[in-house]
Amino acid sequence: MVRIWAKTIKNNKIVKSYVYENIASFNKETFYLYVQEICHKMDIPTPVVLRYHIENYVNFTNCTFLPRDFVESVHFDKLVLEDASLS
Repeated sequence: MVRIWAKTIKNNKIVKSYVYENIASFNKETFYLYVQEICHKMDIPTPVVLRYHIENYVNFTNCTFLPRDFVESVHFDKLVLEDASLS
């Protein structure tokens, strides 16, 4: 099961938070789809997902997207995705 805690942060404070759940097991090939669905639910633009975002999530159980990772302008300092699985 995939559980990802997503939070937008501005001035070191959590502005929005969402926990994404999917019954499938984690697959880094579909990580972009997880990010896309999370952003849709949070009503924020979807960032450009690069290999290092995926590798950070896999290796360190979190990844951070900065405003420069978005094509559209955003009104937060960063989007942080953390593994919230109970495994």
